[in-house]
Amino acid sequence: MAEEPVLLTRAGLQRLEAELHELKTVRRAEVAAEIREAQELGPDQLDAQYEDAKNQQAFLEGRIGEIERQLENVSIIDESAAAKSKQIQVGSTVTVKNAAGKSHKYQVVGPAEADPTQGRISHKSPVGRALLGKKKGDTVTIKAPAGEVELTVTTIA
Repeated sequence: MAEEPVLLTRAGLQRLEAELHELKTVRRAEVAAEIREAQELGPDQLDAQYEDAKNQQAFLEGRIGEIERQLENVSIIDESAAAKSKQIQVGSTVTVKNAAGKSHKYQVVGPAEADPTQGRISHKSPVGRALLGKKKGDTVTIKAPAGEVELTVTTIA
């Protein structure tokens, strides 16, 4: 079964490649040094520090493998086409206003790049799914834990 493409913006691709480079060139060497140090300490302190270092190594190798799999299936989001579209699509930057009149600006991206604290929401998230295909002036209702939230699209870029 073919894997689903990993949707990334060009900036997201650069961030992922930079993280992979950092993990392979810097973090691998750091963790290897921690394992060597733990082995040199002797049996009393060996167990805890050695286990911790081995756990870090396992996590690190898992993350490297995850990033490499993502990079094998990358599909670059055409942000310029999304900016010209009158409908919200993956890559669009959209401003919405809630019922209280507060505005929020989001870029709709793939799940691998989503970071709501940075204004990047996944097209698979409840808000992202509700916004896809909408136009300026459209209102969407999203079911949230605190109840239903209405958002009105004010701009699409």
